[in-house]
Parts: sequence; C-alpha cells; structure tokens
Amino acid sequence: MTDEGPPAPAVSGGEPTFRRRLLRQLWQPPRAHGEQPRERVVGPLELFYDLVVVVLVAQAAHHLAGQLTWRGLGEYAAVFGLVWIAWVNGSLHHELHGHEDARARITFLLQILVLVPLGAFIPEAGGARGGAFAVAAGILFAVLAVLWLLASRGDRPEYRGSSRLFVAGTVFCAVILAGSALLPATARVWTWGLLDLAYLVGLGAEILGATPGAYVTLNITDALIERFGLLIIIVLGETVTGVVSGLAAEPVGVLVVAVALLAVVVGFGAWWTYFDFAGHREPRQTPAATAQWMLAHLPLTAAVAAMGAAMVSLVEHAHASRTAAATSWVLCGGAAAVLVSTMLVAASLEAWHSKRGLYRPLSWTCAGSAVACLGLGAARPAPLVLGLVLVALFGVPWCLAVAYRLRHEDTLTPEPAD
Repeated sequence: MTDEGPPAPAVSGGEPTFRRRLLRQLWQPPRAHGEQPRERVVGPLELFYDLVVVVLVAQAAHHLAGQLTWRGLGEYAAVFGLVWIAWVNGSLHHELHGHEDARARITFLLQILVLVPLGAFIPEAGGARGGAFAVAAGILFAVLAVLWLLASRGDRPEYRGSSRLFVAGTVFCAVILAGSALLPATARVWTWGLLDLAYLVGLGAEILGATPGAYVTLNITDALIERFGLLIIIVLGETVTGVVSGLAAEPVGVLVVAVALLAVVVGFGAWWTYFDFAGHREPRQTPAATAQWMLAHLPLTAAVAAMGAAMVSLVEHAHASRTAAATSWVLCGGAAAVLVSTMLVAASLEAWHSKRGLYRPLSWTCAGSAVACLGLGAARPAPLVLGLVLVALFGVPWCLAVAYRLRHEDTLTPEPAD
C-alpha cells in the first residue's frame, strides 16, 4: 500500500468554498428590510402560489353557490377573509424578504402544503369540518409567523418595532384560530369574522403608524400591483365557472343560453370597471394611500367571487318570472361592491389627483350605479332583465370615461398598454 500523503491543500481548501458558494446560491438569507427592488418581474413560483390560493377561493364560492342564505354569506365572508389575509401575508413576505432561490421555493411549498387540506375543509367549514379548518388555518398562520420571525432577526433598529408587532399579530391569529376549534359552529364563524376585522384594522394601523424609515418597506411596488391585478383576473374566472356550472345543469334553450351569456357580460363588466379605472396603476406613496389601496382589494375580490357563485343560480332559474331573492341580492350587491371598491382603490392612485376632471364625476357615477344595483336587487326582475340592467349599469361609468377621453383627446397623453 503506497503512502499518498495528506490531501492537496487546493482540494481541502476549495471544497468548503464551493459549499459556501452553493449555499449562497440556493439558500440566501432573507432580504433585509428596506432592500426590496422597486422593479421586479413576478415569477412563476408566485403565480403558482396564487393559483393554489384561488382554488380555495373557488371552494368558498362554490359553497356559497349552494348556500345562498344570510348564514351562507356570513360563512363565506369569514372564510374568504382568512384566505385573503393569508395570501397577503405570504405575498408581502416574499415581496419584502424573498429571493428566487431554494429558500423561497420551500417557503411557498410549506404554505401550499397547509393550504391544500385547508381548501378541502372549506365546504364544511361552518359545520362538521369547522374544527379541522380552524386547526389548519392556525397552522398556516403559525408558519407565516415563523417566516416573519426569521426574516426579522437581522432588522436594523428602525424596523424592529413594526416587525415585532407584525409577528405578534400573526401569532395571535394562529392561537385564536386553533383555539376556535373548541367552540360551537356559530361562535366559531363569528370568531373568524371578528379576527378578520381585527387583523385588517391592525394592518391598516401599522401602515398608517409606520415611521418614515420603516414605511419605505411597505411601498406598493410594480410587482405587488401586478400580483393584485392577476388575482382579480383569476378570480374573475369564477364568474365564467359559475355560468358554465349553471348552464351544464340545465337543458339547453334560447332563454337559458341568453341568460348565461348575459351573466358572462356582467362578469366582463366587473373586469372593465376595475382595469379601466384602477387596475395596473400606481398608488400614491403615502401610508394612507398604501393602506387604502391594499385593503380596498379585499371587498373587491370577495365581491367578484360572490358574483360568480350567484350566477350558478341565475342560469339554473333562467325561466323564473322573478330572480330568487338570495341570488338577486348577492349578484347585485356584489356588483355594487365592485363599483364602490374600485373607486376606493382609484382614490388612492396618483391619477386621482392628476386626472381630477375624470375621477371626481366618475366616483359619483359609480356611486349612483351602485345604489341602482341595490335597487335592482330589491326589485328582483326576471333573470334576463336583471342581467340586461346590470350590464347597462356597469356601462354607465364606462360611457362617462369614453366621453371624457373624446372631449380631451388632444390634451391626454396616451397611456402605455397594460
């Protein structure tokens, strides 16, 4: 046996260096507060995560479609609020601290692994599987709390207060959610709803109360604008799903098809309302505008999904002389919420001041259309008439905007295509 001697220094010294380089590439530490890039392309990992979240939204909407009652609407609001808050929480974590590396993949995978059983429990969250849903939601928020805690370890002094508060709030949600599994069904749903409200108030207060140094981490970037817009687009697919589900359950006839296609146009009206007046636009970089822009997307997204749920019943009862009360109220109330929420988002934009001549009359027009939507819901005309009037009400603000552009076409700067 020959004596080969000690290993070459280059090999022994090079191997740890290689491991460190590999680790830096695959497992980078969380991005420090204040270092988020202003311009960033939304990656496929984030889009995959958003699609998983929309599966949960679809579950909630499908359950609402079969339970168009006040109780069903309350369960939907409580469950949807928790899902949306979890999505915002995870999205903000990646926006502020994430890299395109293995750590980010595992971070999203951990959330997805909890979201999958959570989605399975949604159809019976207000009943037999409410305890399981509560425990799964508690685990999800616990995972999010750990992720935020790990990201906050290297905080500079100006960020520590807000980071600790955010972690504490997320831990509080995890504990309350898990504990709600022990409550009766009705009390459990009420607890979720109150927790939604408390979390949203706390989030808004934290943004409004952020110090100038800490607030920079909460700026709405191009990537976040795109993420919120993409979620609206994907959820709008639920309106088409609702129409298809209703159409598939009924014998094909001229009236049924006409109501179904009108329902699709109503969903299209929600799309043009948001993206013509608020979507893919930058909010003002102030704490108040940031909080308003972010929080106003919750009722907007929930209303779009609820409209899709109501469209199932609208198509299934196309021959009725009057639209069912629950269907009429959910669909028309959802349309009213879309109009009002879109204007709340628009009021946070830079364009709200730079295009005051458009947005001021537009806001009053949308408010009037929203009131008319509620009146339509109370009147409960036949499904075909209800669909026609909703399309017309969505068209009124759009016509106003077109008239404004025609009057000012010589002075308006063409906007880049979205």
